[in-house]
Amino acid sequence: QVQLVESGGGLVQAGDSLRLSCAASGHSFSDHTIGWFRQAPGKEREFVAAIRWNIGTTVYDDSVKDRFTISRDNTKNTVYLQMNTLKPEDTAVYYCAGKRGIISARFPRTYDYWGQGTQVTVSS
Repeated sequence: QVQLVESGGGLVQAGDSLRLSCAASGHSFSDHTIGWFRQAPGKEREFVAAIRWNIGTTVYDDSVKDRFTISRDNTKNTVYLQMNTLKPEDTAVYYCAGKRGIISARFPRTYDYWGQGTQVTVSS
């Protein structure tokens, strides 16, 4: 079975940067999509970004596409989310998730494996 562990969250000021990590174990992700989602208090879990593991193609939500970058390191079985120019609106628990295939990447209920989440708090 696949285990995903997020790390890298923290408390930062508006305009700062953070890099989140999602370490994967227990499975080969060559045919997988790895996504980042976030959930703020009182809101539904929303899509942030996703990457196809094998060739590295990416997709972003419009709210973050000019500021965030998703990438992966094959040697470490790790997916990263580089977050720049953070805003208070980015405050949320961030989750990484994985699934087979490439379609419906924006829909969290299509993912099979989830990490525990890491808190990102951006002060104004």
